Amino acid sequence: MRANTSPTGLALLLIVVGLLVSFTSVTAAFVTDERVWRYLIAAGCLMQFLGWVRRGRRNGGGR
Repeated sequence: MRANTSPTGLALLLIVVGLLVSFTSVTAAFVTDERVWRYLIAAGCLMQFLGWVRRGRRNGGGR
């Protein structure tokens, strides 16, 4: 078992940037009601997902 279970490196970057893009896009979509923000919300969520998948693979799939 690894002592450090927090995401690091590229996984952490994907997760944090995905969160920032998602939160910013949700706020912008609420304020401006533009459709383009919905695509950025989806892209941010996809980035987060890829970051968590990368972290899970590095840690042996949650074993």
